[in-house]
Amino acid sequence: MEDNITLKRIQSCNEDFIALVKELDEYLKGINGEEHDFFNQFNTLDLFHHMVVCYVEDTPVGTGAFKVASEETVEIKRMYVKPNYRGKNLATNILKELEKWARELRFENIVLETSKDMLPALNLYRKNGYDIIPNFQPYKGIASSVCFKKKIGLNMLT
Repeated sequence: MEDNITLKRIQSCNEDFIALVKELDEYLKGINGEEHDFFNQFNTLDLFHHMVVCYVEDTPVGTGAFKVASEETVEIKRMYVKPNYRGKNLATNILKELEKWARELRFENIVLETSKDMLPALNLYRKNGYDIIPNFQPYKGIASSVCFKKKIGLNMLT
C-alpha cells in the first residue's frame, strides 16, 4: 500500500479536505457530546492555511492541518483518517508531513489537543515523540482534554 500513498498540501477550499472534515465532525459529535460546540468553535475552516490530504491511489482517506499559535509554535488540528484505512500508518504519515511543513516555515514547536477518550490518537502522538503538557488555552480546565507538545526546531530530527 505504501506505493499508492500521496500526501498533498492543499487550500481550505479543497473539496476533499472539506468532505473529510465533515466526516471528522460527525465522528467527534459522538465523542464530545455536550462539549462539541465548545470544541467546534476552534475548528472553523477559515482558521487553517496549512492542510494536508492523504490519498490512497486517488481516494482521499485522511487529513490534518495546523494553524499558527505563536511566532514559534503551530497547533495541529483536524487530524482524521477514514475508519477503513486506520492501522496503516497513514495518520503518522500525515503528522510527519505537517511537522516537515512547519519546520520548513521555521517553527520551533508543535502543540495539539485531543480527547482523553481517543486512545488511538493518544497513542499516535506518544509514539511520534509528543509529550503531555498542562492544558493550554482554550483547553485549560477542560477535563476531557489532553494537550501535547513536540519540539521540532530546525536542528531536531523526526
